[in-house]
Amino acid sequence: MVRSYAFARRLALSGMAVSGVLAVMKIVVGTRAFSTAVVADGFESAADVISSGLVWLGLTIAARPADDNHPYGHGRFEILTGLMMGTILAATGGAICWNSWLRIGTAEAPPQAYALWALVFSIAAKAASAALKIHYAKRVHSAALLADGQNDFVDILSGAVALAAVGLNLSDPVRFAEADHLGGVAVGLIVSYLGTRVIRETALQLMDTMPEDAKLQAIRTVARSVPGALDVEKCYARKTGLQYHVDLHLHVDPDLTVRQSHIIAGSVKTAIKQQLPWVQNVLVHVEPADAG
Repeated sequence: MVRSYAFARRLALSGMAVSGVLAVMKIVVGTRAFSTAVVADGFESAADVISSGLVWLGLTIAARPADDNHPYGHGRFEILTGLMMGTILAATGGAICWNSWLRIGTAEAPPQAYALWALVFSIAAKAASAALKIHYAKRVHSAALLADGQNDFVDILSGAVALAAVGLNLSDPVRFAEADHLGGVAVGLIVSYLGTRVIRETALQLMDTMPEDAKLQAIRTVARSVPGALDVEKCYARKTGLQYHVDLHLHVDPDLTVRQSHIIAGSVKTAIKQQLPWVQNVLVHVEPADAG
């Protein structure tokens, strides 16, 4: 698990570097090429530097071991940084949208054709970054890294929108005179939508929302496979960072001794942790099975 946190932090740092380079490139090129859409996409990439920095910070703190004041570890901070990242994205999208909207109707020089190349390069770089982050985030169950990867994926969409807007303006400057500004508005709306979605998903995790039924069923299946475990009455799970903490009520033969029941409970805990690597710890409450 420590190695998972370490590799995830390296991905976050690489994301900061990529977003920083793209932000500078698009803002400079967009300003010189008179393209509102490219500049808007550049500021979105600048916000990505902050969001990836938050992801790195969250993963660093989340990797700390449990202590007396945090018996469940520090994993929740990783989810909290995802929430902060969503808030920043929503606010950034709103600012981009509003600034681009104010430019509609203003007399400005049409964008230059070389602005397109900055967007093409940005889309290619973000496609590689998004694929890597999302793949690894799903593998280690990182909410913050997944949000960062989804943000990169939306960057591809926002870049494509900006590319289409600039292309339309260049193809017919008279007919599509406002296409570049409207492209900036569209980029802002896309970023705000992503931020709102990230806020919702991370807030649900902070509220201890249960995982999907497939995960709960997997826990029950492994528990029932242990000799002496007759059934699972209740099963709860909550996410604390990259893994889940599980509470379950286990039915055993009512005629067993306390020691025998304790051994079965320990075997259930060990089996779940070994077979389900996304489970960090299991608390087993033993109950006598109904004689009926």
